[in-house]
Amino acid sequence: MSEIYPGAAPLRGLPVLRPFRRLRESSWDRTGGNRDRLTIQPGDTAILADIKGAGIITHIWFTLRSDEEHFFRRIVLRMFWDGEENASVIVPVGDFFGIGHGLTANYASLPLQMSPQRGRGFNCFFPMPFSDGARIEVTNEGTMEVPAFYYYIDYEEHEGIGDDLGRFHAQWRRENPTEAVNPPQEPTKVNLDGKENYVILEAEGRGHYVGCNLNVDSKNKRWYGEGDDMIFIDGDEMPTLVGTGTEDYFNTSWCPHQLYYAPYHGYPLVSHPEEADFSGKTSMYRFHIEDPVYFHKSIKVTIEHGHANALSNDYSSTAYWYQAEPHKPFTMLAVDERIPWEE
Repeated sequence: MSEIYPGAAPLRGLPVLRPFRRLRESSWDRTGGNRDRLTIQPGDTAILADIKGAGIITHIWFTLRSDEEHFFRRIVLRMFWDGEENASVIVPVGDFFGIGHGLTANYASLPLQMSPQRGRGFNCFFPMPFSDGARIEVTNEGTMEVPAFYYYIDYEEHEGIGDDLGRFHAQWRRENPTEAVNPPQEPTKVNLDGKENYVILEAEGRGHYVGCNLNVDSKNKRWYGEGDDMIFIDGDEMPTLVGTGTEDYFNTSWCPHQLYYAPYHGYPLVSHPEEADFSGKTSMYRFHIEDPVYFHKSIKVTIEHGHANALSNDYSSTAYWYQAEPHKPFTMLAVDERIPWEE
C-alpha cells in the first residue's frame, strides 16, 4: 500500500513527519507589482500549471471576473495526468467547484467550497496524484475577454507515488430538457432497468466514484424529485444500487427547499427557499467520501427525472471519481448547449 497518506483521519495524521517538498503554481505578478492575475482573450487557453515528475495536487483556489453573461459556463477547466492525450477533467469552471447554472453562492463542503464575497472564491481539496507530470489549463470559450483570473495550485513534489493511487477525474453532463416518458397525469409506467434515466457518469476501468453535484432547472412549481438513483457496477444489466428518491440520494428528506450545506451533502442553491415552490434553479451535492462506490470494470451512475422519468426539466451534473488509467475519453458540449435558460 502507498505510504503517502499515513493517517486516515486528517487531524490525526498531522503529526506524521513527511519527506515531501511543498510547491505552488499561481498567478503572482512576476514583475513584483500587484497585477497578480491573468487576462484570457476569447478562444485562448491559459496553462495554469505544467508540473514535471511525480506529486500530488492538494489544493486549488480560483477567482475570476468577466462582464459576459454566464461566463462560469463559458470557461472550461481541463486537467491532464502523466502526459495523457485525453483530459481526465473537463468541466465548466463554476460547475467544477460545486454549483451549476452559471451561478455562485457561499457554501462549504469537505472537498469543495465557494467562499465570500458571494461565493466567488473557489476552493478544491480533492487530492490529485500524478507520477509523470500534471497539466491544468482553462479555455475562454466566450466572446469577451476574462480580464482577471487569479489562481493558486498547491502541490507536493514526490520521488514517486504508489501504484495503488488512482487518478482524479471529473466530467460534466447536461440534458436539456429531459424527456418525460411517463407523464404525471398518466403515471402507469414503471422503471426497473433505468434505461431512460439521466446519466451522471459512465466510466470504464477500475476505480471508485466519489460523488457529484446535480443541478435542476424546473419550469414549473411541481416538485422535481421522486427520481430514484440507480447505479450499475461492472456491467450489471439491472442496477446494482437502487435508491428511493432524489432528495434521499442527496441525504435530505421530504421535498426540501431550504439552503443547507454539510461536509458530504447539501443544497447550496435554491431559487425559492422561503416557500414550497420548486420552480427555478436548484443545486445539490452528495460526496461518497466515507462510502465510495467501487468498480472493477465499469460504472454507470444514473438518476430518474421524476418518478419513472415523468418530468421534463433541465438537468446538468458534475461527477467526481478516481480510476486507473486509461480512462474512457469524454468531451464537452458546445458553448450554446451549456448556457442556462432564463425564466
